[in-house]
Amino acid sequence: MDAKDVLKLVEDEKVEWVDLKFADLFSQWHHFTIPVSELTEESFEEGIGFDGSSIRAWQAINMSDMSVLPDPATAFIDPFFERKTLTLICDVVDPVTRENYSKDPRFVAHKAENYLKSTGIADTAYFGPEAEFFIFDDVRFDYQNHEAFFRVDSHEAWWRTGAEENPNLAYKIPYKRGYFPVPPHDTYTDLRNEMGHVLMSIGIQVEYHHHEVATAGQGEIDIRYAPLLKQADNLMTFKYVLRNVARKYGKTVTFMPKPVFADNGSGMHTHTSLWKDGQPLFAGDKYAGLSDLALHFIAGVLKHAKAICAFTNPTTNSYRRLVPGYEAPVKLAYSSRNRSAAVRVPMYSPSPKAKRVEVRFPDPTANPYLAFSAILMAGLDGIENKLDPGEPLDKDIYALPPEEVAAVPSTPASLEEALEALSEDREFLLKGGVFTDELIDTWIEWKKENEIDQVKLRTHPYEFVLYFDV
Repeated sequence: MDAKDVLKLVEDEKVEWVDLKFADLFSQWHHFTIPVSELTEESFEEGIGFDGSSIRAWQAINMSDMSVLPDPATAFIDPFFERKTLTLICDVVDPVTRENYSKDPRFVAHKAENYLKSTGIADTAYFGPEAEFFIFDDVRFDYQNHEAFFRVDSHEAWWRTGAEENPNLAYKIPYKRGYFPVPPHDTYTDLRNEMGHVLMSIGIQVEYHHHEVATAGQGEIDIRYAPLLKQADNLMTFKYVLRNVARKYGKTVTFMPKPVFADNGSGMHTHTSLWKDGQPLFAGDKYAGLSDLALHFIAGVLKHAKAICAFTNPTTNSYRRLVPGYEAPVKLAYSSRNRSAAVRVPMYSPSPKAKRVEVRFPDPTANPYLAFSAILMAGLDGIENKLDPGEPLDKDIYALPPEEVAAVPSTPASLEEALEALSEDREFLLKGGVFTDELIDTWIEWKKENEIDQVKLRTHPYEFVLYFDV
């Protein structure tokens, strides 16, 4: 849609309010709302002002004025407001220079798509994320100088087998046995159906949904692939929808990668492929039906994986998931069908259009604009330099003898290690001005000061188990 189409939609649907949404660096949506009378055709060109200094890691207070430019292609009737409300996803611009704001993650995605076209390699990068999540009935946490705790609960969790529920019907999901059970074990089918229904009602096509491996309400809803920017918008909307549908039913959704100890965490396996002039470029006669171009793409992702992790696995909690033994792909290898490899080649269909690469280490705390762009830039670096991914690893990595395991490089062991890799390996991201040194430095400094250092400084409850009586 263009601006005129949006204004016609507003009139036809008798919209009363317009909700303007934009993303910060750290994948949180922000919004403010205007009466429909304030939305004009000029709004899409001139923008609407807000205070940029109140957004984390953005403007200083003496440079606070910013503007949002609504993107008419993103318009949908918001299903969660009582009064008829239209949502528009926005780009952020400087109101004086009229230039896009360099720390707006959506601008990074715009630049990544433009850079792809400028290379002549392809004109479209499709992404298909599988964002896993937990549905909880109750979540409590606190940290004080003298005490700390967290507690999550789910009526289907294995730890509730002995709970007094008056009656306890005993259909609880054991640890690591939550994959595809039918009701009454899977108690969330109706809720996921509702989530999927709302997603499709606003134009996000659902392919399927199911319970995931972990106990305590872990689920997955897969959405159809889309071009990079569009899919990043979709994923922000996806998380918004799931959280609000869950809240409507007295539940809460978290995309935190590892909220439950000793069970599988939530990943975001990310499928990607390159196309040009409507034709797929990843199909060929090489390994697993791939083209040389696809193998070069894989090589680029593997080469830069440690730096990519700073964006695809951007929390300290991300590295509670990236450990052996819980299906998390910690080894930087590629394979067909082998889900223990960091990059997998799905083999579900022989169709060239279905040929794609699945990057398995990301998790759903990632900012999709930055994560998808980083994966694309790494893959393009592999193509441009004709990098060789080496031999595939078709064995079960977790069953290999120690000497063979040691020979395969690993994902970073911590967010700090990932940020160090990003600091040293950033040139591939700077091509075409897609990422900037300013954004990368801001990301590294913020994460170190506000997340890594804060976790390091605090006493961990398990340290009492280890050390109290030493």
